[in-house]
Amino acid sequence: MGFSQLHEIGLYGGGSNYIGDVGNTTYINPSKFAGGIIYKWNVHERYSWRASVIHSTLSNSDASSNLSYRNERMLSFENKITEASAGIEFTFWNFNLNQDGLLWSPYIYSGISYFNYNELYYEIGETAAKKYEPNTAFAIPINVGVKVRIGWRFLLGVEISAKVTLTDNIDGSFSSFTVKDKAPNFGNSLSSDWYVFSGMTLTYTFGRPPCYCP
Repeated sequence: MGFSQLHEIGLYGGGSNYIGDVGNTTYINPSKFAGGIIYKWNVHERYSWRASVIHSTLSNSDASSNLSYRNERMLSFENKITEASAGIEFTFWNFNLNQDGLLWSPYIYSGISYFNYNELYYEIGETAAKKYEPNTAFAIPINVGVKVRIGWRFLLGVEISAKVTLTDNIDGSFSSFTVKDKAPNFGNSLSSDWYVFSGMTLTYTFGRPPCYCP
């Protein structure tokens, strides 16, 4: 049975948090606003191509950690990021947008993300990270969510999206450059930084309606 092209475009809104070598390590702890746009191309009743652009601020502070050595260290940072992501969204149940009645399903998503951020560092004797220069990095997104149709044209989704990055310096803990009075690197160099988006999507569906043919 075939599935025709049906498109979705809409907004993403929620919060972000960071997990790494500075601050608390709670995996779902949104503290800064995250917002952007999202697009989906539903090529089958079970999977869709998906792309998004989301902007947020990542920050954390040792004062919020439950680890005593971080409380004593009292470091903090803030970093603005803009992330572009593309990949495949897979629904656990058939999601035929042409059928009547209640329509909902849990889903997962993964692909590749590319984001910009600022390289940070700490000066000797200072506790707040300083900006060095802009940089970019890749991340692997792992999304888990639930979506439901509202009316005939709108879809509402609620999701948690963890990003495993390929950098260890979002927080300034492991800089690879040299500047005057820079404090030594610290933390676990064998694990990269993570950040998490927790939020909702609201999309509008348009295009040729689904057609199932023998």
